[in-house]
Amino acid sequence: MRFAFTEEQDALRATARAFLAEHSASEPMRRAMQSELGYSPELWKTISMELGWPAVSVPEVYGGLGLGAVELAALLEAMGEVLLCAPFFSSVCLGANALLVAGSDAQKRELLPAIAEGRTLATLAAFEPDKSWTAAGIEAEVRREGGDYVLSGRKRFVLDGHCSDLLVVAARRAGTRGEEGLSLFAVPATSQGVERRALPTLDQTRRLAEIELHGVRVPATARLGEEGTGAAALERILDLAAIGLAAEQVGGAQRCLDLAVAHAKSRVQFGRPIGSFQSIQHRCADMMLRVESARSAAYYAACVAAESGAELARVASLAKVYCSDAYFQCAADSLQVHGGVGFTWEYDVHLHLKRAKWTESFLGDPTWHRERVARLIGL
Repeated sequence: MRFAFTEEQDALRATARAFLAEHSASEPMRRAMQSELGYSPELWKTISMELGWPAVSVPEVYGGLGLGAVELAALLEAMGEVLLCAPFFSSVCLGANALLVAGSDAQKRELLPAIAEGRTLATLAAFEPDKSWTAAGIEAEVRREGGDYVLSGRKRFVLDGHCSDLLVVAARRAGTRGEEGLSLFAVPATSQGVERRALPTLDQTRRLAEIELHGVRVPATARLGEEGTGAAALERILDLAAIGLAAEQVGGAQRCLDLAVAHAKSRVQFGRPIGSFQSIQHRCADMMLRVESARSAAYYAACVAAESGAELARVASLAKVYCSDAYFQCAADSLQVHGGVGFTWEYDVHLHLKRAKWTESFLGDPTWHRERVARLIGL
């Protein structure tokens, strides 16, 4: 079997890199991350309406382009390189995927076209303070009142929750534990009883929010899937998101390597570029090995996702583990190659280090995923 990009996929990658190099370079990226929303609405409009990126993995029947997980991974890798400040990951990898995995045909037809066009921003509000990245850690409750559902609880780590229009909320029936009694609900963010608060974060290029649900009433049509069967759907949503995050980490690791090599060629010490020193060469070579290995792990996982393979859970965790480790180590090594200036605000290396640390823990840290893989293979 030959693993290689098609001409169409190569064209998509080239177009994405060229566009982002111009519109999400260091200066516009920094302006966006310091803005109130955390992204540029003008850039998002261009990405959505002109380039159609939010539609890439949405089937054509629901208003999308009908491409797959590999094309999505290619876009995410390019976005990771430039630390794109945009609600793409939250709306596509979390919100849209939640609807694709758990929603009915009617719900998909109603909600996905606006997400694909970028008019609706969606995200996943599943996890809670001091809890694990599993269904067992969800304590928000849902109760039935007549023909409606009433949601109560508090959610944290909600990516772009401060500006999303649609929240996919996970909640359970009172008295249930573990994977039992869990359901997913599509909740408009403007619903009465929804309280949102942006949180200070280590990664300034990404925004997280805390969502409080104070007796939020939604109709029965807001429930995604059968009542009490949301745990399996949630696991698949998170596996797909982990693969997307891994692809984004590959892009970040590649940029850290590129920055280190560029600096090593231009920085002169003792009368010659520091890139001529063997210790610097070895460090850059190790970084390249990590990047290429991480890229292989991420795209293999994307291929499995595209084919709906049975090993999705295992390869998602493996990709998340390796790409998390590779990105953080490449960011740390790039900073070492830069020396003292790497810590300063003027250089982007420290922003990659923060993004690497944040993505390392988001959706489960490497230790958690290693333990998961061990369980999946029967150890």
